[in-house]
Amino acid sequence: MSIARKVKRAGGPKAKARPETEMVFIPGGEFTMGSDRHYAEEAPAHRVKVDGFWIDATPVTNAEFRRFVRETGHVTFAEIAPDPKDYPGALPHMLRAGSLVFVKSKGPVDLKNWSNWWTFGFGADWRHPYGPDSSIKGLDDHPVVHISYRDAEAYAKWAGKELPTEAEWEFAARGGLDGAEFAWEGHELMPGGQPMANTWQGEFPWQNLLTDGYEKTSPVGSYAPNGYGLYDMIGNTWEWTIDWYSQKHTADPAKACCIPQNPRGGAEEQSYDACQPNIKIPRKVIKGGSFLCAPSYCRRYRPAARHAEPIDTSTCHLSFRCIKRERTSER
Repeated sequence: MSIARKVKRAGGPKAKARPETEMVFIPGGEFTMGSDRHYAEEAPAHRVKVDGFWIDATPVTNAEFRRFVRETGHVTFAEIAPDPKDYPGALPHMLRAGSLVFVKSKGPVDLKNWSNWWTFGFGADWRHPYGPDSSIKGLDDHPVVHISYRDAEAYAKWAGKELPTEAEWEFAARGGLDGAEFAWEGHELMPGGQPMANTWQGEFPWQNLLTDGYEKTSPVGSYAPNGYGLYDMIGNTWEWTIDWYSQKHTADPAKACCIPQNPRGGAEEQSYDACQPNIKIPRKVIKGGSFLCAPSYCRRYRPAARHAEPIDTSTCHLSFRCIKRERTSER
């Protein structure tokens, strides 16, 4: 059964499927964006409006990205050695092609130090998600990973599509459940002990209980769709948006009379990481969480959750999906 047929049968609140392109139409509407109950960068919760748009039912898969590469010759960022001029002070032996790879620790570690589980994998890229000795054989229906922002942007242009704004992505992820904690009804991550998405069960980053059956990525569509018929909006892989990252939402919830229409994120110059003043790489908002999100460490498996990602960075848990807008509004 194809994903397109699944979407058509699943339906959703006023959702309609377009099987020939495996996209779902999301009607425009108003919703509460962000949250005041979790991480500081998600605040303040505020009302926004978005126009209708089509969105991919699933993240872009390895098979789809392979076709793009074959037709265009595109070389991903992870396959190109870094330019020393862009990374002042970097050790010469680190300036090799590769990408960030998760390595499970042997036991409990300091969760404030992400280097306890992340390593720069030389030779890691979309074809080799865990280094040159790994491959995507048998993973055609898994989300493509190790994709930088420019890679996702290039794919979207080739496909005649675009990347979503943060507001569009969050509105779609909510599936018609305005203000809900998750992309499904209720206030539990695993209602009745049943996994609703590919996330981490156990103590991160050393104990993965595999309650959901997956150590790493899972085939797209492995879990039930949300109310709009969209798969993997929560967990599995993070997804790029086109918005520049800001430390918190810039909206003023007190101005109920002025609900933003098709809002955009912060300014590019404000998206830089203050902890790395010598590296001027702007950051975009990524959404959705991944198979590495765990209650014991990262509770970003929610529509309101957001995170900053430098546009030059790719990882083994970062992918994307595309949209088509019905009309273009002033942005």
